[in-house]
Amino acid sequence: MISNQARDGFDHFLKQAIKASLVASPEDACEVAVLADLSDIKETKMVALTVSSYLFRLMVLIYFTPDSATKEYFAGINNMQASEMSEQSFHDAVAEYGNICCGILNRDLGQFFPHIGMSTPNIIDRNCSSYLNVLGCGHIQHFKATVNNNAQFHVSLCVSDYADLDFVVKADEESVNTGELELF
Repeated sequence: MISNQARDGFDHFLKQAIKASLVASPEDACEVAVLADLSDIKETKMVALTVSSYLFRLMVLIYFTPDSATKEYFAGINNMQASEMSEQSFHDAVAEYGNICCGILNRDLGQFFPHIGMSTPNIIDRNCSSYLNVLGCGHIQHFKATVNNNAQFHVSLCVSDYADLDFVVKADEESVNTGELELF
């Protein structure tokens, strides 16, 4: 069973990871809101990533549509022109930002769970999300992320528990740092 405070903790850490990873610069504004269900999600593809420990497995699904607006967005945050992006480099860019998001989530959850690991990103069809309830997850939450009141992304979080999960995110654990190289 996943406690309510653990659910809040998973949601909090994912929202912070989304805000830190789906922006081009720290000056960009990213708002993340909870959605009641999948009905507002219209994107056609998603990148799926998994973070696992002995106690749980969570999936993060970042939805996107391979259209010109999304390609422009990812080209822009990679400092390149959309015309320079092939289909493969576009998918690589989306997967890399999904990887960054889950890497932040993985690091934050590592404060509470030892032996935690992360999968490589996989791009799959959005229709696969219709089967999320079949997974028997103890917690499913959907989010809408809006960057600079312009670009929109949807994200789903699915947590399967293998044991009782309970943790509390304290104020001093809430800060997001995407990591910096430290030289000694």
